[in-house]
Amino acid sequence: MTQSGAVQLATSIECVLFDLDGTLIDTAEDFHIAVNKLLAKNDTDPISSQLIRQTVSDGARALVKLAFSIEESDPHFDELNQQLLELYFVELENTQSVLYPGMDMLLTTLEKHGVPWGIVTNKPEKYSTLLLDKLGLLTRCKSLVCPDHVSERKPHPEPILLACQQLGVGTERTVYLGDHLRDIQAAKNADVIAIAAAYGYLTEGSKVEEWYADFILAKPDQAISLLNLLKFA
Repeated sequence: MTQSGAVQLATSIECVLFDLDGTLIDTAEDFHIAVNKLLAKNDTDPISSQLIRQTVSDGARALVKLAFSIEESDPHFDELNQQLLELYFVELENTQSVLYPGMDMLLTTLEKHGVPWGIVTNKPEKYSTLLLDKLGLLTRCKSLVCPDHVSERKPHPEPILLACQQLGVGTERTVYLGDHLRDIQAAKNADVIAIAAAYGYLTEGSKVEEWYADFILAKPDQAISLLNLLKFA
């Protein structure tokens, strides 16, 4: 840090891209509330926040499977999934989601040094834009790529490559952070630097070291220090 307390960014990275849920923002509590409201509506016992955290990265359909112990072939599955999405959208109006510790400083530092940042997520645009707007991040985010914008989702490289195109950067000096194996696969497939967010929504028994990410970030507030290691000739 400088005498003024400002954090310095000594890297030649051109762009930083983030997965959304479990990487940039801790969104689990909104899902936890929505799932338990749906369970109560169906006279079923609530489930713990920990179970939600271990499943949320796989999306709403996975949460329905978890909450009701059913498969997608169940005749009530689609209706329950739609109800969950509606409840979740309502929760976003008064979101409990927060940036992970250190992430606001990271974003501010990137902006100060003219390094654009964006989000590449499998979360549909309807929910992503509302969440980011509520947290004051929508206008700061220079690229938001959701499934609505591409023909292929992660782990396909298309979403990351689209973000790079929108930001006018190449892949060699672009970083992607994600808390799921598919995020690392997408980064590798797009030929960008892959950083595994080991603090995120990992499923029980996940072995992050077996994802073969370029780097593993144990804590979100260590991100700036890690980026400062990335220098190019």
